[in-house]
Amino acid sequence: MWLDAVSLDFPGRDRLIRALDAATGLGDEHAITEALRQAMCELIRTPDVRLPREVLEPIGAHYARRELYVSPEHGYSVVAMTWGPGQGTQIHDHSGLWCVEGIWHGRLEISQYLLSERAQGRFRFQPITTVDAGFGSAGSLIPPHEFHTIRNPSQTDVAVSLHIYEKQMVRCGVYVPEAEGGEWCLREERLLGTDPVRH
Repeated sequence: MWLDAVSLDFPGRDRLIRALDAATGLGDEHAITEALRQAMCELIRTPDVRLPREVLEPIGAHYARRELYVSPEHGYSVVAMTWGPGQGTQIHDHSGLWCVEGIWHGRLEISQYLLSERAQGRFRFQPITTVDAGFGSAGSLIPPHEFHTIRNPSQTDVAVSLHIYEKQMVRCGVYVPEAEGGEWCLREERLLGTDPVRH
């Protein structure tokens, strides 16, 4: 479900948008993502910017994706993700889009993978690193280095992350093991929707 998120209001929205606009106007994807990462780390700690309280509410069946803003000028989108206890993703990509992710509440375990082999529509990955990311931290993903998983390691606490995508991400590739316990994966294209934010 895609909403008209451009009109969504929350405390500090204009400050957030000004910072994101300034960063995304830099042109080069490495400069953009570094500026966004630095801006995100600062904005998370700023009491003037408060995400809608609904983003603290998990959804039982899956992690929540709530779109907060789409830039009419630069095209980037801002999505808040809410991770209930133990919720996470499989290995996935961003269909070639860069992304910057910041932790606004709780902790997340983020694992990056290297595509080590591809043959006849099958993929094999090698784990590179796993980061225990806490409040105030931010990182970036730039294709082709975009394969990763995200998981809330807590069995009791909710986590919230804010994701800035190059543009609206309406699909991604999810890598599903071909056989239980096997090393090879098959790529499934998934259409992505958003969960509503009441306002």
